[in-house]
Amino acid sequence: MENEFSASQEQVIGALVYSIIFLVLVTLGLILFFYYSRKKIIEKEVEKVNIKLDHQKKILQTTIKVQEEERNRIAQDLHDAISSKLNVVSLTTNVLIEDDTINNEHKDALNHILDITTRTLESSRKIAHELMPPILDKFGLKVALEELFEEFTSNTSIKINHQIESLDQLDKNSELHVFRIAQELINNALRHGKADLLQMKLKKEKHGFELVFKDNGVGFDVNEHKKKSGIGLQNIKSRVAILNGQLFVESSKKTGSIFTINCHSYGY
Repeated sequence: MENEFSASQEQVIGALVYSIIFLVLVTLGLILFFYYSRKKIIEKEVEKVNIKLDHQKKILQTTIKVQEEERNRIAQDLHDAISSKLNVVSLTTNVLIEDDTINNEHKDALNHILDITTRTLESSRKIAHELMPPILDKFGLKVALEELFEEFTSNTSIKINHQIESLDQLDKNSELHVFRIAQELINNALRHGKADLLQMKLKKEKHGFELVFKDNGVGFDVNEHKKKSGIGLQNIKSRVAILNGQLFVESSKKTGSIFTINCHSYGY
């Protein structure tokens, strides 16, 4: 009788053990199933996000490419059409001024026309130069940035302290993006920030570069600008995105602003 009871107990215990093992295996199977299912769902979502980001990046690339082509066309038109015609007006006016048959009153009017023509010609050349700086293509980013700083500081009270390293690894398109970013940062600091002291540091790194821009302007609320950025800041963000970089902004009212751009690989 005792043997039968003991055998029955062993059977019950064995059944419980097998049941527990079965439940553990089923539970483990369910956990693994939900884990891998969730993992696949996350992978699909990440893939969708990456596809969306790639699409947005291509749109940015196309938009900025069209923008640069339009800048180039306008710069070419300014040089070939407007500047050449203004030169003709200037030469013709000089010829008339030298004519002894023309009285002094008319000569004064011609000198006034010549002065306006000369200033307009200089303005058109400056605009064409800003639209498509030839020095960038000929001498590279470092020289182009130094000339840009010189243009802003000559005959003004604005000061720009800078440390610019040569970024030999950048292609022409990437150099143009960095130049436009610097141009936009300076314009924003002067126009909106009311700054008169700027600092720019462009440092070469092993797999990219770091650009740090500081100004002593009025500053702004970063959180507010995250919700609604101006065209200038949006343009900077777009070019940083094309360069596969990251933009960090530090600013508060009356303390100036710091823009840090880290790029470790490049776009097209």
